[in-house]
Amino acid sequence: MSANAIRDDRRYTPDHEWAKLDGDELLIGITAFAVDQLGDITLVSFDAGVGETVDAKQAFGTIESVKTLSDLFAPVSGVITRVNDELEDTPELVNDDCWEKGWMVAIKPSNLAEDWRHLMDADGYQKHLESVDG
Repeated sequence: MSANAIRDDRRYTPDHEWAKLDGDELLIGITAFAVDQLGDITLVSFDAGVGETVDAKQAFGTIESVKTLSDLFAPVSGVITRVNDELEDTPELVNDDCWEKGWMVAIKPSNLAEDWRHLMDADGYQKHLESVDG
């Protein structure tokens, strides 16, 4: 998968998280660009669990790779409704399929319309990547 692969069915943050509508929830994960920057994922840890409220831009966990440790940030405010427990035993799912099987958490947004508007669409994220790549 290309490091710059971008999916049109979701929105993005400058920190390389993605959000995908799933009913009245948003599935949250990290982009292929982030995976490429991190390298082989060795650990995914969640600091917030199901039923907990998170604010937009608040860290809800960490992701560790052979290269670094990074925070995972909520792209929207709301309540965590699901956590991808599979990542605890198989963090490499993020490397294998960051767009589907490697999702992190699901959040029921407190203000979906407003939050969605503030996230970048695929074109905006592509422009952001171009500015990051120089």
